[in-house]
Amino acid sequence: MKHIYKKAALCAALALSVTTAVAKVPESELARLGQDLTPMGSEKAGNADGTIPAWTGGLTEAPPGFVEGGFYVNPFPDDQPLFTITAANVDQYADKLAPGQVALFKKYPDTYKMNVFQTRRTTALPDDVYEKVRKNGMTAELVNDGNGVINFEVAHAFPIPQNVYEILWNHLTRYRGGNAERTYVQVPVQANGAYVPVQITDTFTWPDFLSEGKDPVKDRNVLVYFTYAIHSPPQLTGTVLLVHETVDQVTDTRRAWLYNAGQRRVRRAPQVAYDGPGQGSDGTRTADDFDVFNGAPDRYDWKLVGKREMYIPYNAYIMHSPELKYEDLHLKGHMNQDYARYELHRVYEIEATLKEGARHIYAKRVFFIDEDSWQIALKDQYDGQMQLWRVGEAHNIQFYDKKVPWLNVETVVDLNDGRYLTLGLTNEEKRPARFDLQKSRSDYDTSALRRLGKK
Repeated sequence: MKHIYKKAALCAALALSVTTAVAKVPESELARLGQDLTPMGSEKAGNADGTIPAWTGGLTEAPPGFVEGGFYVNPFPDDQPLFTITAANVDQYADKLAPGQVALFKKYPDTYKMNVFQTRRTTALPDDVYEKVRKNGMTAELVNDGNGVINFEVAHAFPIPQNVYEILWNHLTRYRGGNAERTYVQVPVQANGAYVPVQITDTFTWPDFLSEGKDPVKDRNVLVYFTYAIHSPPQLTGTVLLVHETVDQVTDTRRAWLYNAGQRRVRRAPQVAYDGPGQGSDGTRTADDFDVFNGAPDRYDWKLVGKREMYIPYNAYIMHSPELKYEDLHLKGHMNQDYARYELHRVYEIEATLKEGARHIYAKRVFFIDEDSWQIALKDQYDGQMQLWRVGEAHNIQFYDKKVPWLNVETVVDLNDGRYLTLGLTNEEKRPARFDLQKSRSDYDTSALRRLGKK
């Protein structure tokens, strides 16, 4: 099939069994990082016809007009769409689209479109993170049948992945700044286009970036510390979630607590996992839909489909603009595609099928992972009858002054009931994401949860 990029060779190379642990990458392979591979492990060269350029270091300098601490100025203001995909010509481009994208054209033929721009390979990380990524290639190992990772630091556990689990873990361990705080809206949009924005502040701290340093005992098996505080609407105000996200969640389940302002009590929240309802989402996403996919992979059988070139959301600086209001960005059925930017990039396509006897509302999930950032860019999710149900996109930007590639907004569209969700928009907030925080372990205990709930 022509849309699969080097499928046979890639699948053969990555078709390793995952049992207790997987052998580390040999030094001869690691030597490719910074040579024919980028320091993140992606292919450095462009494609044969020049529609994907070579990676030359990513976007690391702020454009004119950017003020530190403010919104991220579009570094490509003169870029114009190369072409626009519509319901009338979608078949011409279907080999570079996900089934979920094609389904959106069919469901919303009069309003859904994709403006395709010049490909800009903007992903870049700090130099010290590149060093850790290379080290991870020598030390990181999968354990517990691919459900956990040991012996990695900071980010990007497997720069040269050798199986589908390592590709997935690269998304789960990708670099997001070490410490991050975001105040944004989550917007569940009803089938008639009505919505009430839910304002949220969340914080992330990876153990390596705690102010007191990583503790080999206290932080053992902790991937990230996380809080999620809802500020509005009034009926949700004061709801706060605290998560100690574990790496191997089969051996050591996710530790989650919920503070309810009305009850003024903290309680354990085991439902914040797998297909439990996402907080403040009005049932439009699951707990593991957050960040496109998070949590334990153990309920699914995973396989690598291949590597291919696809049109995916990228460099969403227009959508990030403070000149836009939330009402500008939300239409009936889907986001306003006038402000979305798509580019041609290489992605890994991986497929998860629910194990026999396991429970989840998604019977199958297909993820398309950007080779440079290791961010899942697209997802197609199927119901129990194996019918395409919910499709999602991740619109990213490069936070160029901090060298952090991350989401600007993620979406989940329900093809059945006409509802959809956006999560991460900051257009009407005071500032975008922050990465200049100092967080200690005490900021992520249950006492901190109570304090956040009273703010």
